[in-house]
Amino acid sequence: MRRTALALALTIVSASLGAHSVISHQEACAPVGAVRVSTDLLSAEDVAREPLLVPGTVARPGLASPTRAPWVNTNGARFIRSPTAKFRYELPESKGPIAAAEAIAYGADAVLQITLGDLPAVCRVFTLARDLPPATLPAVADIGVIDDGGPMVAEVMNLLVRRNLLFQIVPGSQKQLPVNVRIGSPEYPAAEAADPSAFALKIRRQLTDERRALRIFGSEVVVGRLTGDGTRARLHLLNYGNREIVGLRVRVRGTYRGGDAYVVDQDRAALADVAAAGGATEFSVPLIRTYAVVDLR
Repeated sequence: MRRTALALALTIVSASLGAHSVISHQEACAPVGAVRVSTDLLSAEDVAREPLLVPGTVARPGLASPTRAPWVNTNGARFIRSPTAKFRYELPESKGPIAAAEAIAYGADAVLQITLGDLPAVCRVFTLARDLPPATLPAVADIGVIDDGGPMVAEVMNLLVRRNLLFQIVPGSQKQLPVNVRIGSPEYPAAEAADPSAFALKIRRQLTDERRALRIFGSEVVVGRLTGDGTRARLHLLNYGNREIVGLRVRVRGTYRGGDAYVVDQDRAALADVAAAGGATEFSVPLIRTYAVVDLR
């Protein structure tokens, strides 16, 4: 009987894991939550899912220059806005790993159509996620966004994700959140929101960097997804750029004694230069290629 493309690719994955690996290639490529992979044509049911952007950095004439921040395509805001939706990616070569990482980080229901060449790397992302210590923690937010369902709010949320300004969608103002945003209100007129970049900067200034739950230093292509309950935290770090980053510096609100970093193709590593002061904890992540997860305690 003719073997499918996925079956052939699993042979490649098995070889990449090594003959003595205790994890079979079938287990390595098994779904993580509701995230799964396909190297074949998608079924009619999967084609009916909502399409997603190809994640990564892209050149945008007139918007990018050596002195401006790279343009990052991320689907994080889509996942936050529609947590029960079913999504699909159709991915070119090399984009499978970051797509797998962001879908897993946001707990999305997504199918990834990837190239055969990407399958070993995608399965290593799956293996990392599957081997993480159990942790069911709520998402952390500083900002409440009242969503009217329109495209203007969607683009503002996209910019908030890209700039690591953590938000949640709320039905109305929430006293426990420092900033609540309703586009069209006197404080947040629609005319200002028409420039999402400037609008996101306004929100950041109102929040202030001191009150932010998450800050990432030295990179404009790393997006964080933070969960926590005040006693421990889990931070997903997604590197949308094309280069690995050594010693990424991060600040998380809350006082933690230390923690560990889990990186694809690396052993668990202790965080470096951990310093807690002023109600926040700073640390350095030894290495991040596409995806890393940090557990703080």
